[in-house]
Amino acid sequence: MNQVKRFCILGAVITIVLGVVSHFVYDWTGQNFLVGLFFPVNESTWEHMKLVYFPMLLVTLVAGKLFEEKYPCIYDAMFLGTFAGLAVIPVLFYTYSGILGFNVDWLNITIYVISILVAYLVVCFVVSDCKERKSKLIRYIYYAFLLAFMVFTVFTPKIGLFATP
Repeated sequence: MNQVKRFCILGAVITIVLGVVSHFVYDWTGQNFLVGLFFPVNESTWEHMKLVYFPMLLVTLVAGKLFEEKYPCIYDAMFLGTFAGLAVIPVLFYTYSGILGFNVDWLNITIYVISILVAYLVVCFVVSDCKERKSKLIRYIYYAFLLAFMVFTVFTPKIGLFATP
């Protein structure tokens, strides 16, 4: 097994574990405002997308330091993987809950795990075809999500994605 595949497997496991733990951090800290900017503050789909974004951000920072020289597109790969993982959550959640008319905790957990697996499949695919990629647009979108997670935690839009199911 090559280095990229090992990284993707280990990254997925670390991200899943960090995401599961992250689900509870806001309550463990007495609902600290600053903690809520990075960890889910309620059960909305949007807040649960933080369980993908922020754990993957930590893995991205480590991966960048470890692999950027050998794989110059590692950041772009991680960003694209993060986008894929973020997209999977609302698509699968609203599809199954729309069909059933209700949501099920074990399916929500399964969707989270699937979102991380999809994210790292994208990472492995992009890194395996690694060229000198430094897309500013990808980075701007990635940082826009960072800002959006913080802003929308404080100023929550009144639409379904932000509502507690």
